[in-house]
Amino acid sequence: MNRRYSLHHIHSSDEFTFSPEEYSYFKYGDKSYAEKFAKELFDGFIADNAPVLETEKEIVVLPSPYMAIPTASNFLCFYFKKHLDFYLFQKGKRSSILSKINRNHTYTTDYGNLSFEDRKNLIANDTYYLDKDFLRGKLCIFIDDIKITGSHEFTVDKILQQYNVEGEFLFMYYAELMNTDIDPKIENFFNYYAVKNVEHIAEVMMKESFQFNTRIVKYILGLESSKFDYLTSKVKKEQMDHLLELAISNNYHLIKEYENNINTLTQTELYYGY
Repeated sequence: MNRRYSLHHIHSSDEFTFSPEEYSYFKYGDKSYAEKFAKELFDGFIADNAPVLETEKEIVVLPSPYMAIPTASNFLCFYFKKHLDFYLFQKGKRSSILSKINRNHTYTTDYGNLSFEDRKNLIANDTYYLDKDFLRGKLCIFIDDIKITGSHEFTVDKILQQYNVEGEFLFMYYAELMNTDIDPKIENFFNYYAVKNVEHIAEVMMKESFQFNTRIVKYILGLESSKFDYLTSKVKKEQMDHLLELAISNNYHLIKEYENNINTLTQTELYYGY
């Protein structure tokens, strides 16, 4: 059985019940907003849906699928789990379990610029893996930051059917586009609301609450050389070292569009004797 919950409903292209600025920082690695959104999401959910958690089934929480580099929704999911587990503790119940849907491919296309069909076709070329035996019979909560076209939910539901996973499934979102007359590209309006250029990226990376996610890694690796050089001059060398490790772990070194900047990172590593 599938359920869905979203905290904020988007009915207009210019009036929102959440901050696009905070959302933009969240998407580019500011974990403080992941923590804030998770608290709001949990409080909103439990206010009207507490009976859903009155179950004897084990509860599993899963962010949107990723390969090696976590998505922004992974951090939202992590902090949501903290609130959920404390709630379960107060009820004398077992804590939830964090799980993952693995994906095997990545792409350079800006997802926020695509229509539903384009998104569906893009992710259809990917392959996914989940532990069907582990999830079977459990209450599975799939957490994502925003639902625009429903392609993420469509894909996850397709995976569950493909693996014949029987259980109780709850799809949860911080925000959801309710007005289908609004262009799906509004997602990038939110993504780039506060973080519009490499200078803004540098500012985010200098925050104590920063942590790399898939979006910002791809953004940096796709920068033209002069902007990439600017960024490396502004942030800590340790961050760029970590960026190289993440890029390799996600097989970004095999993507032509990212070759130049990864080679620059590699040369820097060699220069410092690593």
